[in-house]
Amino acid sequence: MDEKELYMDQSFRDSIGTIDEEGKRKWVFPKKPSGKHYNYRTLVSVLLLTILFSAPLIRIGGQPLILINVLERKFILFGQVFWPQDFYIFVLVMLAGILFVVLFTVVFGRLFCGWVCPQTIFMEMVFRKIEYWIEGDFKQQQKLSKQKWDSEKIRKKTLKHLIFFVISFLISNTFLAYIIGSEELLKIITDNPLNHVGGLASILVFTGVFYWVFSWFREQVCLVACPYGRLQGVMLDRNSIVVAYDYVRGELRGRFKKGENREEAKKGDCIDCHQCVHVCPTGIDIRNGTQLECVNCTACIDACDHIMESVGLPKGLIRYDSEEGIVKQEPKVITTRTIGYSIVLLLILTVISFLLASRTDVDATILKTYGQQYQKRENGMVSNLYNYKIINKTFEDIDAEIRLIDGNATIEMIGSDEFIIPSEEIAEGTFFLVLNMADLEERETKIKLGIYDQNGELIDKVKTSFLAPVKRKKK
Repeated sequence: MDEKELYMDQSFRDSIGTIDEEGKRKWVFPKKPSGKHYNYRTLVSVLLLTILFSAPLIRIGGQPLILINVLERKFILFGQVFWPQDFYIFVLVMLAGILFVVLFTVVFGRLFCGWVCPQTIFMEMVFRKIEYWIEGDFKQQQKLSKQKWDSEKIRKKTLKHLIFFVISFLISNTFLAYIIGSEELLKIITDNPLNHVGGLASILVFTGVFYWVFSWFREQVCLVACPYGRLQGVMLDRNSIVVAYDYVRGELRGRFKKGENREEAKKGDCIDCHQCVHVCPTGIDIRNGTQLECVNCTACIDACDHIMESVGLPKGLIRYDSEEGIVKQEPKVITTRTIGYSIVLLLILTVISFLLASRTDVDATILKTYGQQYQKRENGMVSNLYNYKIINKTFEDIDAEIRLIDGNATIEMIGSDEFIIPSEEIAEGTFFLVLNMADLEERETKIKLGIYDQNGELIDKVKTSFLAPVKRKKK
């Protein structure tokens, strides 16, 4: 098979690159990356990791910046608490998130995977760096893997896996802080472990999962477990920006010879040095085109640019570009599909913004008591009995009052005259609404009741109906 036939061979797509012909796993030992893109990714990773580990400790108004308490169905984002009654907002946010991922992938490929995904950040910027520090670069790691279990190998492997386990334990506790809050986590840590056996067991289980993922499963998360890599085949098109090899400029490949005219020798700019393959954390050859294993980590871009610079050829043989851009040398980001996704996403974000802006501090439900008719009173007055349920979504008690928004009415609370809605709780009860029959024209009148705070500010309103005797028409 000559070089051209080898380039056109697509049989590699029939299997995952980390599995050999016998179905056994091929362990990936990527070369330590370096270069401009890697430095940028390191800065982004440091920023995101700082946010991840510090967010549970940050307080806004005494409340955590982010709390995702699925156990109590309580969610706090940037100091705002959300309850199950706000689930519709959560659904819209998730829908907007999915559309954003689709739109982003259509335009920029798997940029999220290489730069923002927690799996990539932890694997490449935390655990892999520790591995390079203890075991050395890829050649030293390969040698150590084949080496017998002598004192050097035992010492290095033990130290590495001990650090991996400690970091996994720290990650587990951080995620627990997002669920129960950092203050509650601190209480558990300082308390007797025997009082929290169930919680400790859960932490150890999650620690084991994280340790297993980052010490053994590693890149297989992206290749096997994560569906995003397979979905990109549906979402990507010829105009999507991906980490791409410029085969127009690079083929046919040939070894570099000093002083050689590569054009006369009918060689492309690719000198077949395999540096892009050596640095790839998923073990693929980017020169074969877009593949589901590629996470767009840019390690191959830095490696190729370094080689091109060393041999005096133009950089950018591997770069961010689209298939259409490589063929026509005309990058095109905006397409009809991009515009369509953007319009839908903008509409959903507008709706979400409106719902968040109009979201009230309380969620009130007021209904007529089932089976109860109106009650006639003296002086032409009539009353109806109502049940109310009011959810306080804030972190402070609300001294509330129920009033008729349009017209005059008397509210008679049953039980206590004080109407306090405790913070983050539900207030329930009954009351009589008393109206003058002279103000009523129909047997059933639609009315609006408002919930007011101690400052007289309307914080929610509810529509309901009021029943009264039918007025007799004068002859």
